[in-house]
Amino acid sequence: MLAKGEFIVRLKPLADDREIPLFGRMSIDKEFTGDLVGTSMGQMLSAGTAVPNSAGYVAIEKVDGTLNGRRGTFVLQHNATMDKGVGTLNIIVVPDSGTAKLTGLKGNLNIIRKDGKHFYEFDYELPE
Repeated sequence: MLAKGEFIVRLKPLADDREIPLFGRMSIDKEFTGDLVGTSMGQMLSAGTAVPNSAGYVAIEKVDGTLNGRRGTFVLQHNATMDKGVGTLNIIVVPDSGTAKLTGLKGNLNIIRKDGKHFYEFDYELPE
């Protein structure tokens, strides 16, 4: 199945007890609308490089919402890189993280940026 919609993301730097050059840690909170209605909370770790437009990030976020009429929670795991401006992004549902009516959820979420806004396409499966 495919779910589509828009989301608003809020990133906020998080304090760390040690400073590592080119590393960052942020909270990541989202509000989803469309086929997925809900919110998420998570954390992101990033690493920049001395080369412009090359970087990487990983993130974990817990989504609490309703996906096409089915309510529950699940966890998304992000892995992304930017190689001199060419990006790759992989966001998956953590296996067995779905709860309530989303138990057994599997899938991949894609983020689309257009006109300064964030959109998602969520290709997912749920057991009958």
